[in-house]
Formats: sequence, structure tokens, C-alpha cells
Amino acid sequence: MKLDDEIKRRRTFGIISHPDAGKTTLTEKLLLFGGAIQEAGAVKSNKVKKGATSDFMEIERQRGISVATSVLGFEYKDIKINILDTPGHKDFAEDTYRTLTAVDSVIVVIDVAKGVEQQTEKLVEVCQMRNIPIIVFINKLDREGKDAVELLDEIEIKLGLKVTPLSFPIGIGYDFKGIYNIWEQNINLFTGDPKKDIEETIEIHDLNSSVLKKIIGATTADTFKEELDLVQGVYPDFNYELYRSGKLHPVFFGSALHNFGVRELLDCFVKIAPPPEAKTSSTREIKANEENFSGFVFKIHANMDPKHRDRLAFIKVVSGTFKRNSPYLHVRKSKQMKFSSPNAFFAEKKEIVDISYPGDIVGVHDTGNLKIGDTLTEGEEILFKGIPSFSPQHFKYINNADPMKTKQLEKGIKQLTDEGVAQLFVLEINGRKVIGTVGALQFEVIQYRLEHEYGAKCTYEDLKVYKSCWIDPGNDNSENFKEFKRLKRKYLARDKENQLVFFADSAFTLEMAIKTYPEINFQEISEF
Repeated sequence: MKLDDEIKRRRTFGIISHPDAGKTTLTEKLLLFGGAIQEAGAVKSNKVKKGATSDFMEIERQRGISVATSVLGFEYKDIKINILDTPGHKDFAEDTYRTLTAVDSVIVVIDVAKGVEQQTEKLVEVCQMRNIPIIVFINKLDREGKDAVELLDEIEIKLGLKVTPLSFPIGIGYDFKGIYNIWEQNINLFTGDPKKDIEETIEIHDLNSSVLKKIIGATTADTFKEELDLVQGVYPDFNYELYRSGKLHPVFFGSALHNFGVRELLDCFVKIAPPPEAKTSSTREIKANEENFSGFVFKIHANMDPKHRDRLAFIKVVSGTFKRNSPYLHVRKSKQMKFSSPNAFFAEKKEIVDISYPGDIVGVHDTGNLKIGDTLTEGEEILFKGIPSFSPQHFKYINNADPMKTKQLEKGIKQLTDEGVAQLFVLEINGRKVIGTVGALQFEVIQYRLEHEYGAKCTYEDLKVYKSCWIDPGNDNSENFKEFKRLKRKYLARDKENQLVFFADSAFTLEMAIKTYPEINFQEISEF
């Protein structure tokens, strides 16, 4: 098959939401409809039920939340789909932000009862900054929740999205009867039987038909038709180009737990979602159908298989084809690298692939040469726009709780901070190690993984830091900078890249430093 044909049949997207909106459950059901799994797993911690495919880390199974992005690939109607299931919890948002650099579109999941929540707003804002096409899936329709029209208004107001409903519910909660598929013009009836994998679909093109009134009741049918007329009169028709440019956002309704409305979402998605598109590099725009390979690392995962202590780098293929055992240029290090066993992913399951195409996510075994943001090419010296590292909001000293396991602890800290979920700093004044995270829950995850994956134990001590800033001195030899280093020595640290970092203990301290040393640039975001 030609390169252009392979590109056209690929869809790489992320699923994002506030925690507990049903994002991982939706991922499971998409896999179920795609035939990738035989039985959908439960996300909540329950020894009786099968665990969610995308939540493969032990701590995820225990807590019932996603703490790392997982990659899942499958075929559906001759379309190769790559799903990146992201953490919803705000403490793991940095992983999600980076993952959004590797997707071509997203599905946003919203809880029918809770509506638009804070974390959803932040994630959608990132998508809009990058003009990523968005489809909205309003979930849990079998539960009592907000009115459908009210939800559509809330999405437009809170998220700033221009929506076009492509399905519409017939009742909500106890009165939920089914969904009218505007895209395919048919009605899907809800039986509420959890044993049924797929509900029956009845072709009804005439909403005034007596058949519909007989099935769902005359009163319900009349109410539904009035609401549908209102919605279709207020919201614009679907426009393919506006959706692709991130200016119009289709909305679907359903219940992922009951496999309801998921097939409609998937069928529409494979038709309208964009295939891999061009990406901007430091020198030019790289098109997907260019002959030469290029790609970038957007995620590192240590110990994907704890038995083998393997470290995997996730590469998004941007252009050309990635071939097994072919030499590629590691642009940052200016050296050639070969990969003998590149992997395609299905959650924690991996299989070696000989060739991968634009849009595919490839996992390569790495001993520490690659880091997040690295670019690989067939020789061209380009860099894809950097993946940001955000200033942490929580800081703690990390101490060794078992001196006999010092090497294991050092290796574990290095590998886990390589993943980008936390940052490691070393104080200039005494060499003490400090862990900085965007969310407090990350400390628990690091402590758990150090013990269970590396056999090392650690303890934490609180460190009062208001904000950390990377230092760009302007002129390393200026008297101004020398004075800053001398007076602020106990507040200075180095990150893993040996960049100088300033720990401000209060907003006032940071404000005074900025005023006193105008030549110095205090940066809250560092580009890798």
C-alpha cells in the first residue's frame, strides 16, 4: 500500500476529561466495538472484575484512576486507530499536555450530571491553542443529570466551543429511552440491560411516524421532537472544514458503561477525524507524506515491564516511514541510532513492528539516550517545537530510607523523573535532592513505584518554595548576575539538564528578585 493510502487510513487521537467523567470506560468500549478486546474492563478497584486495559500500572488499578498516558492501537473498518488515553486528574496534567502534541484530534468526555468541570476547561484551552479538532461526548445519560440543551449551552459558554449536535437524547436518567442519531438519521433504543453488548437500532427517518410514538410513548415523542426542532434551529449544521480547522465541534450523547452511543461516535469519528497532518519544525513545515522519516519523543516510560527494567521512549511518526534496524539521526546528540525491536502498543502488550507510518506511535527501548522532546530524522537537522516543562507547584526533599538500596534509589529517581511527571533538582549549597511536581499526588506515585519497581524506599521532607524559575542570566559574566548568585546561593539549584533554577520562597521574594535584577530572565516554562 502506498504511503498516501496508509496516511489516509490513520486516526491518532487523545481522550481527555475531568477525573471520573468516564474517559477510560469510553476507551474500553471503543476497543470493544473495534474488536480489540473481548470483554470490557472496569476502571474502579474491584478484585472480581477485570481491570481496565489502559490502566495497566498497579497503582492505577488500586486507586481506580489513570496516572499515565497509555497507547492503544486497533483496526476498525479498515481504519488504523491509535488512542492515547490520558490521565484526567489535575496532578498528572503535565503528562496530558505533552500527549496533546502527539495527537491529530481529541474526544472530550463530559459527565451529564456534573457538566463542564475545571480540568476539562484547562485541557480544552490547550487544544484550542493548537487548533486541535474536538469531538465532545456527553456521558452517563442513564443517570439523572442536566438537560441536554443546558449542557450544549454550558459547553459553548464555559469551553468557548461552537457546537453542532450529531446525536440527541430521548429523555435523560430514569426517562432515558434512547438516542436519535442525527448523523445517520436513525434511532437507537435503550433497554438498560447491561448484559447486552449492543442495543438494537431502528431506522426511523420520519420523526412524526406512529411507530416512534408507539415505542417511546406519545408524550415523550412530542417532547423529544420539540427539543430536537429547537436544537436544529439554533445550532449550525455540521461542516467538515470548520471541524477540521478547530472551529466547529460535533457533540454526541451516550452511556459508555452500557455501550450506548459509542458505536455512533466511532462510526462518525473514522469518517470525519483528520488523518496525520503537517507539523511545524524549527526550520520548516514537515508534511506527513514526505518520503524521509521524521518523528519526536513525547513520552518516556520506565519499567513498562518491571521484570526486565525496560525503559521505553514513545515516538510519534510525523513523516515518511519508521523502519526496524534503519539508522536515524538523533538530532540533539548528532549521532546515528538503530532500533532492533520497535514496538506497537496495546496498553501494556507490545509487538515488534517492521514498519510504521505517519500517525503511528512507536515504542523503542532506550538506555538513556533519548529524552522528551527529542527529534529523530533520516539526516535533516530539524527540531520539532519543544515540549514544555512547567514550573512545579509542590516541592519536597527526598531522603533515602534504606542506605543498603542507594543505587536502586538513584536509578529509580533518575528513570522516573525522565518520564517528565516530576522534576529533580540538586541544591547548589549542599547537594540535597529535591523533587518538584505539578500535583501533590505525584509524590505518592513516585514513592510507590520506587518501592515496588526498584526495591528502594524513600521519605520526604517539606520544603517551602512558592515557585521555581529557570534562570536565563543574559550575560553569565555580568556583575549583576554574580551578585545574584552570591546573595541567593541557598535558593539556587540545578535541574537534570544542569540548568540553573531559582527557588523563590514567596511571591514577594520573586517580585523583588525580578525588580532588583532586570537583566536576568526568570522563566516559568522551560523548553526541552
